[in-house]
Amino acid sequence: MIEYVRHILCAQFEASLGMLDDCIQNCPPAHWQKKIANMEFGYVAYHALCYVDLYLSPSLAEFQLREFHNEHVENRFKPKADYPITPELVSDYLQTCLQKMRETIAAETEASLNLRADFDWLEPFTRGELHLYSIRHIQHHTGALSAYLRRLDINLKWGHTGWSSR
Repeated sequence: MIEYVRHILCAQFEASLGMLDDCIQNCPPAHWQKKIANMEFGYVAYHALCYVDLYLSPSLAEFQLREFHNEHVENRFKPKADYPITPELVSDYLQTCLQKMRETIAAETEASLNLRADFDWLEPFTRGELHLYSIRHIQHHTGALSAYLRRLDINLKWGHTGWSSR
């Protein structure tokens, strides 16, 4: 059963990240910094990935900041001034998160999936439920980006399962 659970978690993470990647790759340069609600298009994608990266970590204490993350605890995900949020940075970060997800999910066991997720601002989730929550978070932001692009007459692919090269 654990192999099946790992397989479906990985496949749905891949599909969600693939749909986010489709938004990133299809955003016209002139729209990368346009507002989506209260954040710029590029920042929405970056924000979603920051939390994928974080929630794939065993805990906040074990989360490893990336070279572009800010070291200041009050806003660790605000990128450093010399790292603007470009499509290239976000695309590369997505690939990093994709690899981390594959490694993390492959290492999960029934026991690890049943452990309490160690992020005190969240409901008392298990790690298994946290993975589903993370997929929902990706899709929440991907939906906003996708709706914005559709208003520009840019049609995007629906990812059913797994990663598909674009």
